[in-house]
Amino acid sequence: MTERKTPAQLADDAAEAIRALNHLTRVSQADWEYPGDAYSVVGNLRDLAQRLPQLFQQIGQLIEHLADEDHIRSDKGGNGATEVSAALDALNRAYEDALTMEAALDGAHSALGPLAWKA
Repeated sequence: MTERKTPAQLADDAAEAIRALNHLTRVSQADWEYPGDAYSVVGNLRDLAQRLPQLFQQIGQLIEHLADEDHIRSDKGGNGATEVSAALDALNRAYEDALTMEAALDGAHSALGPLAWKA
């Protein structure tokens, strides 16, 4: 039976996948040599970006719920209200940035669509 991963473990897997992708796309090689390869990668990254806003909202909802239930304190002292506010503000910016990234990747994907390899 496959062990269920935690959200933190899945986020680490995603970060490692991007690290591996960075490594594999440094130079032209098998499976990374044609315009269609870039088209596919950009399309998949667009799909990833489309899913990020929901995740950022859900992280914020967790923090808001914990704060509302008085389950948060700050290691700096106090109830963590300042840190909660800063975290929620940053998550809202990440939400907006992810929407911008998705739109940019959608544009890149569309622009890459008609490109083909020429011998």
